Amino acid sequence: MPDIKIDRAPGAPSILPADIPELSDDECLACLARAVETPDSARLDEVAALIGRLAVPIE
Repeated sequence: MPDIKIDRAPGAPSILPADIPELSDDECLACLARAVETPDSARLDEVAALIGRLAVPIE
């Protein structure tokens, strides 16, 4: 049987948020706790990114 050549698709992009620095899970959780401690609608993007960062390892 002859060999069949196939093109491999490039790897999928990371699902980790790009705008969150490398943090351990504990550091990320501490940042999230500080961000939600005082309600501030200006920090909603940060809160969403931190939640997204924590959700990835849980899956």
